[in-house]
Amino acid sequence: MKIAGGIIAIIAGLMGVVAALITLFMGGLGGALEADGAETVVALGWGGVFFSFLVIILGAVSLAAKTLIPAIGLIVSSLLGAILGGTLVAFCMILALVGGVLATVGTKRLESTATTATES
Repeated sequence: MKIAGGIIAIIAGLMGVVAALITLFMGGLGGALEADGAETVVALGWGGVFFSFLVIILGAVSLAAKTLIPAIGLIVSSLLGAILGGTLVAFCMILALVGGVLATVGTKRLESTATTATES
């Protein structure tokens, strides 16, 4: 399950980057047309770019990690990305959250299997 969680997180991060670029485009378009709140939309787009890249990195690291730290970081970054990335990015971060949970469950099983094998 750890590998599936990492792959799901990478895919969600890539989709999040596309969603963040769309958000940036819409914010830039709103800024060009002098719409109210366009600066906020641009800031949400940059937050989405940052957290989407962070999800991609943590998803790749969680594939080979032996500890829970990357998987927990993946969960935290997906939650922060959903809050600070805008609506489009939030939909992608839900998928990243699922990947983080799968990576966490897979790592726990890996640790318990290694402990059991060592005791035998």
